[in-house]
Amino acid sequence: MNNKYFPDEIITDNDLYFICYMIERVARKLHRHNNYVVNSIDYDEWHHLISCAPVLHCENPLKIEDEWIENYNLESGDFDITDIDTEFTDNIPMPTQIGKVYTRLILNTLKPNENYINGLIRVYNDPICDVIDNYNSSAYYEPSYVIARAYNDGGF
Repeated sequence: MNNKYFPDEIITDNDLYFICYMIERVARKLHRHNNYVVNSIDYDEWHHLISCAPVLHCENPLKIEDEWIENYNLESGDFDITDIDTEFTDNIPMPTQIGKVYTRLILNTLKPNENYINGLIRVYNDPICDVIDNYNSSAYYEPSYVIARAYNDGGF
C-alpha cells in the first residue's frame, strides 16, 4: 500500500501498528469497543491517517486522541474494557500491547491483494475481537499464530 501523499513511499507495518495503538487509546478514552472507532471513520480518512502515521507518531498521543474525537465526531459510550474481574486477573494490558496484538492479527490474516486498511476494517469487525478484548480471558496474550488460527477457524 502506498502513501496517499507521497506515492513513492510504502506504508509500513509500523504505520499500521500506530493506527491500531491509537484505535485502542481512543476506544478506551471513550468507553467504546474498538470497532466503533474503526467504523466511525471512513476508508479515505483511514488512508489519510495511516499515510500521516510516520509524522503523527511523533505527536503527543493525548493530542492525537482529542483530534480524532473532535475531527470524527466520536462520542462516549458505556463499555469499559478495563473493568475486569480481579478474581480472574489483575492485569490490564497497555494500549501498546493490544495495538501489537491487532497489528499482528491483521498482518497474519492479510488476504492477497488486500491492503492494510481493508484488513484493519475486516479484523476489527470480526466477533473474535470480543474474545481478545475480554481481559478476564487469556486470548490477548496467546502467541500471534494461535490468535491468527483462532481467527481463521472462527474462534478459540
